[in-house]
Amino acid sequence: MDAKRMVEELHLQYCKESYDKDGVLASFDVMAPENFNFAYDVVRKIAEIEPDRRAMLWCDEQGKEHTFSFSDIERMSNRAANLFQSYGIGRGDKVMLVLKRHYQFWFAILGLHKLGAVAVPGTHLLTEKDLRYRFEMAEVKAIVCTSDGDVRAYADAAQQACPWMGVKMSAGGYGEPREGWIDFDRALESQPDTFERQESHIHDMMLLYFTSGTTGQPKMVVHNYEYPIAHIVTAKHWHCVDPNGLHLTLAETGWAKAVWGKLYGQWFLGAGIFVYDFEKFVPSDLLERIQKYRITTFCAPPTVFRFFIKEDLSKYDLSCLQHTTIAGEALNPEVFQQFYKATGLKLMEAFGQTETTVQCATLRGMNPRPGSMGKRNPVYDLDLVDEDLHPVRTGEVGEIIIRPREHQVGIFGGYYRDPELTAQVWRGGVYHTGDTAWRDEDGYFWYVGRTDDVIKASGYRIGPFEVESVLIEHPAVLECAVTGAPDPVRGQVVKATVVLAKGYEPSDALAKELQNHVKHQTAPYKYPRIVEFVPELPKTISGKIRRTVLRGNANGQKQ
Repeated sequence: MDAKRMVEELHLQYCKESYDKDGVLASFDVMAPENFNFAYDVVRKIAEIEPDRRAMLWCDEQGKEHTFSFSDIERMSNRAANLFQSYGIGRGDKVMLVLKRHYQFWFAILGLHKLGAVAVPGTHLLTEKDLRYRFEMAEVKAIVCTSDGDVRAYADAAQQACPWMGVKMSAGGYGEPREGWIDFDRALESQPDTFERQESHIHDMMLLYFTSGTTGQPKMVVHNYEYPIAHIVTAKHWHCVDPNGLHLTLAETGWAKAVWGKLYGQWFLGAGIFVYDFEKFVPSDLLERIQKYRITTFCAPPTVFRFFIKEDLSKYDLSCLQHTTIAGEALNPEVFQQFYKATGLKLMEAFGQTETTVQCATLRGMNPRPGSMGKRNPVYDLDLVDEDLHPVRTGEVGEIIIRPREHQVGIFGGYYRDPELTAQVWRGGVYHTGDTAWRDEDGYFWYVGRTDDVIKASGYRIGPFEVESVLIEHPAVLECAVTGAPDPVRGQVVKATVVLAKGYEPSDALAKELQNHVKHQTAPYKYPRIVEFVPELPKTISGKIRRTVLRGNANGQKQ
């Protein structure tokens, strides 16, 4: 067998798949040895089999560009492991990585995997308070962060209350050297290119993610060394990566979506990843790079595609794109239709959480239904249940839950240092996602909202997403969020908070027009009795809408 074929089939050493009559994945079982370690058993293995295979093409806004082979990644992650070890970092130690989209992130996280240490990714938008909370709660021993912006200054201030956090390194970016900080890039130059395999176990803690905290302090999600194997489904059956192509997932490395789409599954298949290291999202800039670098598969939140369809897509040659996927928020059917009309590409939706991998998705071989999250990922025993944990009927709204299996991969090992919260989400012997959906007669899931987002007005149960999907069809609406507002007669009324597209101004007449638009496009009882125009929606640092901020504010046009 040639090297290319061996690389493409490397993942089959660790999983067993079966397919239904339509060629869609039907079952997925993991067969990993107890010492499985992605950094050794995948990255190092590919570097041995096909050292010159492209692993990453990186570029930034300033025009810098680097291409790394798997042998490059292997060598630099060995150096990172040696560097961390020289500063006393070892198995089980927590190291925070705040590296934006810098290529040094991949050197660092794989180096930590090789040591058996724990990577704690974080976004560069964190402030002193955020960093101090993370240093304290996760017992962070070291940090590697970008030299851009104020991250180092915030880390210095946070460190004063956390004396155990003694190692500080900075990498990438365009900032000046800072006293007390090790230059990660320069320090790597003096480290050996080789690193002897260290002991680790698949049930060891490998990753610790802080959730975005939409309703309280961020929770600490733990994943072990077996977790990457579940992402074979992500890359092979949802992203449909081309082993000889370039895959682009837009996520910043501080979020779990980065390892979903920029590391584990893609490299399991030997595929190259494309990393665009940008500061601010500009739709035209991203489209130009998709065209220039001939990206073959692309994944981004629906918001990105909302901005894309506002551009003149005919100006760009997107013929390189073979497959496009979305996640992070529910997809409005209007966005699906407009992007398909402009490009001929269908947006293949999926749903998952930081605590899991893809829970349900429009997998390879499935026909997408605009607005649906697709079907159950066979990695999980997914179901919809009522408040008493009884399965709901077809077409009824229920909470998405996961029933545990004897050998369950891809789901978190609990919230670190919080057994009470862990027990709460696992109550009744099942994992509660806190999200609601309904399922059609063919097994497709349709998102409704968080369990506390469902609006109860005059005896009706109204899912915010169904109203948002209608509103977004109106040309005046760029973004919107639908919530419930208290009402003395109806209990709650539907409220729409709207960001207008260019060329539109807030007015009572426009509010009335939007209300009538909803009345005519869906059941009249769902129309927003309150319409509020805002310049932007309140969001977490991960970009999720903070509906708790919007609830109960009765400002706006009320009918």
